[in-house]
Amino acid sequence: MSQSLNRRELLKRAALSSLALAAAPTGSVSAQAMSRDQGSFVGRGNIKHSVAQWTYDFLSLEELCQVVNEIGFSAIDLIGPEQWQILKNHNIDCSMCNGAEISLTEGWNRPDYHGRLIQNYTSHIELMAQAGYRNLICFSGNRDGMDDESGLQHCADGLKQIMALAERHNIVVHMELFNSKIDHPDYMCDSSQWGIALCERIGSPNFRLLYDIYHMQVQEGDVIRTIRDHHQWFGHYHTAGVPGRNEIDDSQELYYPAIMKAILATGFDGYVAQEFIPRRDGPDGVRSDEARIASLAQAVTICDV
Repeated sequence: MSQSLNRRELLKRAALSSLALAAAPTGSVSAQAMSRDQGSFVGRGNIKHSVAQWTYDFLSLEELCQVVNEIGFSAIDLIGPEQWQILKNHNIDCSMCNGAEISLTEGWNRPDYHGRLIQNYTSHIELMAQAGYRNLICFSGNRDGMDDESGLQHCADGLKQIMALAERHNIVVHMELFNSKIDHPDYMCDSSQWGIALCERIGSPNFRLLYDIYHMQVQEGDVIRTIRDHHQWFGHYHTAGVPGRNEIDDSQELYYPAIMKAILATGFDGYVAQEFIPRRDGPDGVRSDEARIASLAQAVTICDV
């Protein structure tokens, strides 16, 4: 019992370091920043913050819920139906649901998968409607020799078969944009233009793109201009630092406050989810759970414009 209590106190202390971190964005976390109890982050209310669970999988979902609440936001990305009750127990939203997909590489661009995918997504949409969730992720799959036009048409043909149900339940299906240069070789939906063409071909307000800022900076750059010019197709955003996919502080090339302001200027009222892989070291130079949790608190502060 004592060990459990110590673990909870560790999580709380790390989460409550957000204000100290905001003043010290680079390098390892100082001992002072890691130990000072400064109170919960209080946001401006312009950005709806979230975090992708998989990047903090050294915590149980129960622990991550506690951290999220202590920092002061209220959503977690990429949770499937079997864990939704844990979120509800902590009054946390599932900002992007998952679990209907087959895999990142086996997606809607293959007609052979359509039967299984339609069954999976139909079931998920019904479950989400009952749970009160709105956003559901999907993937194009890899090219594996397929040309872009064929992939577009196959994706559209399959996804159109679930759009009426999604519209009826007010569920938005989002296809995520990945880079194929480094992280996801051969992935088909690897450019904003390809994704936008798919949105236009499907023609439903309930199909949008998950614009991953990290992936699109790696693949095509010009992030702010793309957001300004094509924001109507983007229903959700992910963050991470470039290069490396780590913290979004000034050790990397993207200036996230400006990107967040550009997103806000479009009238966007959805979620921005942190999806960086934390690597920050503690004051002793050793990577620790406390330091990595503090990175999340800092990232939320950086993006709260």
